[in-house]
Amino acid sequence: MSSSAKMSVFHDEIEIEDFEYDDDTETYYFPCPCGDKFAITKEDLENGEDVATCPSCSLIVKVIYDKESFMSGETIEAPSSSSETKLELVQS
Repeated sequence: MSSSAKMSVFHDEIEIEDFEYDDDTETYYFPCPCGDKFAITKEDLENGEDVATCPSCSLIVKVIYDKESFMSGETIEAPSSSSETKLELVQS
């Protein structure tokens, strides 16, 4: 029996908009109950990963995000107004 993330029990499900993005490390962070932070990189998201891990404890969270937006190389940022929430995806 494999111990893949698909069989893991998630501590929570968190939308990517609720994570803080660090431009220097290209990593998204979210506070963990243990005091550290869950982390998932932009590269992980672009590769279709949806599990953020905490380096200090065994908790993991499922990241809710639009995989197609990340896989197309677009950066998702918190919109400053509701009129900027539409994303156009160009099909090649």
